[in-house]
Amino acid sequence: MAQAGSSGGTSKLVYFFGALGGLLFGYDTGKIAGAIIFVQADLQLTAFLEGLVVSSLLIGAAIGAGTCGPLSDRLGRRRVILIAALIFAGTAIGEALSPNAATLIFMRLIGGLAVGAASLTVPLYLSEMAPARIRGAIASLNQLMIVIGILSAFIVNYTLADTESWRWMFGAAFFPAMILLVGMIFMPETPRWLVLQDREEEAREVLRRTRPESEIDHEMAEIERIDNLEEEEGGGLRELLRATWIRPALVVAIGLAVFQQIVGINTIIYYAPTTLTNVGFEDSAAILANVGIGIVNVLLTLVAIYLIDRIGRKPLLLGGLVGMVASLTVLGVSTLSLPEPASPTDPVAIITLVCLGLFIASFAATWGPVVWVMLPEILPLKLRGTAMGVAIILHWLANFLVSLTFPILLDTVGLGLLFLGYAGIGVLAFVFVRALVTETKGRSLEEIETDLREKVLGYE
Repeated sequence: MAQAGSSGGTSKLVYFFGALGGLLFGYDTGKIAGAIIFVQADLQLTAFLEGLVVSSLLIGAAIGAGTCGPLSDRLGRRRVILIAALIFAGTAIGEALSPNAATLIFMRLIGGLAVGAASLTVPLYLSEMAPARIRGAIASLNQLMIVIGILSAFIVNYTLADTESWRWMFGAAFFPAMILLVGMIFMPETPRWLVLQDREEEAREVLRRTRPESEIDHEMAEIERIDNLEEEEGGGLRELLRATWIRPALVVAIGLAVFQQIVGINTIIYYAPTTLTNVGFEDSAAILANVGIGIVNVLLTLVAIYLIDRIGRKPLLLGGLVGMVASLTVLGVSTLSLPEPASPTDPVAIITLVCLGLFIASFAATWGPVVWVMLPEILPLKLRGTAMGVAIILHWLANFLVSLTFPILLDTVGLGLLFLGYAGIGVLAFVFVRALVTETKGRSLEEIETDLREKVLGYE
């Protein structure tokens, strides 16, 4: 039996490898920002094909999230992460060797399956492994790994920019994918999933690896109590649609997942170098500036990890929207009212770079980690994987829509009106959070579910 004192080192490994899938998710979404400049020239992409190369990964991610929700409920969270690692490794090589746009689009589509699987299963795994008192910080490790992955992609892109080696930008993802694959082989399944499979002793053993001995009996009792309540309800999409008491939580989950994308974050992650070249930056300077944006992303995510279990989820969501709407509004108005820039030292170019950085800072400290923390928190145990699958399918479809349309809208309506439109969406998101989102800070997953049942059904 593991002693309480020995659980700390073991739990750190569990949380590290559990979150490592987020790094692959981040690298795969971030590498395209620098690579697309050179892919466009090398493979002679039209604006539509450029959008498709970027967004094909997102179609795969939507499919992956939809498939892996029910799959994670059946096979377990750990096995799905292992499958995702294999796909990450294989498609990294496939993208690097792509001879034409069609092959690259296809490989990114398949790679998207792993991105979708990671986006669903990693936060699920971390939330179900972590104790309530630090669950926000532990679940935020997923977002920290995502932004480290994005920053890593930006650094690799900058390092290879002079040689225009876009194939190496894609292929570098193979190495962290193999680390994830090997590491997860030795990691445990989550105790909550094990209880669902009537494997209580194994669940206790996992809790011993991540909890002091004094907490285990109470936590097991809570998990089993909720499991018994849900015994009659079954699982799967049909049961999810029939269970009216889950709908308020599902509406909030879908709203958070979709708004996280349509406020425009991935126009910055995917297209910041393109945006900066449009306001006077050279290719290498734009990619270097993107590295700076990536550093801001990582640093402010660390701030979020510090704050999320202290001031709560809802205040961070609301505060982040204020910063994002303000930066998008200034960016849009300045682009429309000031002369077109000819160099990176012109006012519009400087304002654009500053506003992009402020937007990323506001997002990274709030909506980036908080949404991934809250999705598994607010959804009930029995249908958590399936319900998250529904929310994350729509998350990736929203991401796809934004990413596919950005180059086209940039050509038609221009940068100023486009960013003002995203600012308007941010205002709608503020109203949504203020009206519908409830605080989950410091409460166990079982307590949150009990509260949902009491509000809708009137019983515990």
